[in-house]
Amino acid sequence: MKINTDPQKIEEILTRSVQTIYPTKEALGELLSSGRQLRIFMGIDPTADYVHLGHTTNYLILERLHQLGHKIIVLVGDFTAMIGDPSDKTSARTQLNREDVLKNLESFKDQIGKVLNFEDKENPIEFRFNSEWLANLNFEKLIDLASNFTVQQMLERDMFEKRLKENKPLYVQEFFYPLMQGYDSVELNVDLEIGGNDQTFNMLAGRTLAKRYLNKEKLVMATTLLTNPVTGEKLMSKSLGTGVSLKETADNMFGKTMTLADEGIIQVFIDCTRLPMAEIEEKKKRLETGENPRDIKLELAHEIVRMYHGEDEAKTAQANWEKTFSQKEMPTDMLEIKPTSYDIVTVLLDAKLVETKSEAKRAIEQKGVKINEKVITDPQTQTKPGDIIQKGKRFFARVK
Repeated sequence: MKINTDPQKIEEILTRSVQTIYPTKEALGELLSSGRQLRIFMGIDPTADYVHLGHTTNYLILERLHQLGHKIIVLVGDFTAMIGDPSDKTSARTQLNREDVLKNLESFKDQIGKVLNFEDKENPIEFRFNSEWLANLNFEKLIDLASNFTVQQMLERDMFEKRLKENKPLYVQEFFYPLMQGYDSVELNVDLEIGGNDQTFNMLAGRTLAKRYLNKEKLVMATTLLTNPVTGEKLMSKSLGTGVSLKETADNMFGKTMTLADEGIIQVFIDCTRLPMAEIEEKKKRLETGENPRDIKLELAHEIVRMYHGEDEAKTAQANWEKTFSQKEMPTDMLEIKPTSYDIVTVLLDAKLVETKSEAKRAIEQKGVKINEKVITDPQTQTKPGDIIQKGKRFFARVK
C-alpha cells in the first residue's frame, strides 16, 4: 500500500482537534513521514444506541489517516461496556448487561460508516469487538496485567481522587477498565491509539502494556472534547443524554445544532466538519468583527446536515427552521406518525421526540409540549388524528 506523506496533510493530522500526543508530536510526525503503513485504532463503548457529533472528531481524524493509506481499526468495546468506563465520572457507571449492549450495537456500524468508508476494498477498515479476547481472559492473565500498575497510579485519576474526598463509593471493577482497554492495544498490535482526552489514562495504560508484552512503542493521540469554552461543560455526552446524534432526521439535526452555545460554533466547525482550516479561520474573523453568531451557526447547521443527509436535505431543513423561527410558522414538511396509542406520552415516544416515558412526562410537566399550539400539562391527555404535536421550540409531528 503506497503511503501519502504530504507534509500539509500530516500537519493537519498532528494539529487539528489534537490536545496532546505521547510521547511527542515530533515522534508521530516522523512515523507519518516514514512511508510505513501504521496500524491505528480507536475504541468506542456502546453505552447508548447512537453515535453523536462529539465522537466524529476522532472518526474524521481516522478518515484523514485512512486517506493517507494507513490501516484503520474501529474497535467496539462490547465487553468493556459491561464494566463501565469511569472516565470523567463522579460516580460509578451503571453496568450494562449483554442484552443492553447488543441492542445498542444494532446500528453502530451504519452510523460510523457515515464518516468512514467501510466499502474500501484496497485498504479495508477493520471493525472489531473486544469481546473476541476479553471474554476469554483467564484470572491468571488478569493478575499478570494488574501487576503492571500500582494502586497509587490508579488513585491518581482525578475522578477517583474526587470520589474519595467526597466519601463516594469506588468499586474494584472500575480499576479493571484501564487494564482491559490497555490490553486491546496488545491484541491489536497497534502503532497508534486515538481517543478523547478523557481517555488519556486508559490509552497510556495500553502504551505501558504494549511495551511490556510487545516490546514496542505505541503512540497515543489525545483529542479535544467538544466543550463550551465559557462554562467548560461538554456539548456532547452519551452519559448525560445530550448531543446531536447521527441518527437524527435532517430537521432535528439542524434544529439541535442551532441550539448549541454561540461560544462553541468555531470549535464544532474544527472538530466536526471537513471544511479547510483556512475557511474556518475566516468564519472566526467574521465573528470577531461583530457578525451575528446566528448567521455563522446557520452555516454550521447546514454543513452538518449536508455531511449526513446531502445538500438537498440541508436546504430543506434550513428552510423549515427559518420558517419556524424567523417567520413563526410551522414547518410544512413535518413528520407524520400513526401512533400505537393516542395518549400524548405514547405519541411523543412513537414520534421519537423523546427517548423515554419519564422524559415525556417531564417535558409535559415543564410546559414544553403543545397540541395545536396549546400548552398541555396532563400526561394523560389524548390526541386525535390531525393534531400537531410540538415539543420545545423546534420538534413537530402530525398525528395520523
